[in-house]
Amino acid sequence: MKQTEKKGRRNIIGGYGESIAAKYLQQRGLEIVDTNYLKKWGEIDIVARETGVIRFIEVKTVSYETKQDLKLSISRETWKPEDNVHRAKINRLNRAIESWIQENQYKGDWEIDVIAVRIVTREKYATLKYIRNVILD
Repeated sequence: MKQTEKKGRRNIIGGYGESIAAKYLQQRGLEIVDTNYLKKWGEIDIVARETGVIRFIEVKTVSYETKQDLKLSISRETWKPEDNVHRAKINRLNRAIESWIQENQYKGDWEIDVIAVRIVTREKYATLKYIRNVILD
């Protein structure tokens, strides 16, 4: 598979994950304010409002060929999608958040959340882990 094909597939898988995450949030009463807010220095996947707090949500998605592959990965506690939210990623996200806050003249409370999505596209199956108020030490 060529590099451009891999990147295109990653973007498609990422889009699936973001769509699943947005539906999950809406089902729990959060209002989606913005999606794919993009600046040269960073991107915010989902901006949601929950009772006076803006939640900046980073969505990380990984795909598997079968449900069995997904279950094995979870049971062995191998690589987790949320492991890709590291200090450098949070720093880029913070710069995008600063821009969003300025552009929207937002003055209230906010938090950074992570949603990790594991999907099996051919079986239309997904699991989701919502990690609220991520703080790196």
